[in-house]
Amino acid sequence: MEPGVRQYLIRILNTLSVGLLWMVINSTLGIMYDLAFVHEQITTGNILFYIWFLLSFGAFLWWVIRLWSKPIDFDA
Repeated sequence: MEPGVRQYLIRILNTLSVGLLWMVINSTLGIMYDLAFVHEQITTGNILFYIWFLLSFGAFLWWVIRLWSKPIDFDA
């Protein structure tokens, strides 16, 4: 396989795997541990979950943008 195509496919796989891991972690915390839902009032767990959600989403987007902004050398 061409080295440039291999680099491109590895980027795609890395993006998908980290994205799916991020979604699994947030789905588990939010839905299974009931932190995403506000019932009678907002709890500390809800606040911490949404802070974690926004910070981790920002970190994920920063990582993806940094990963995809590097040029791929298709001639290598």
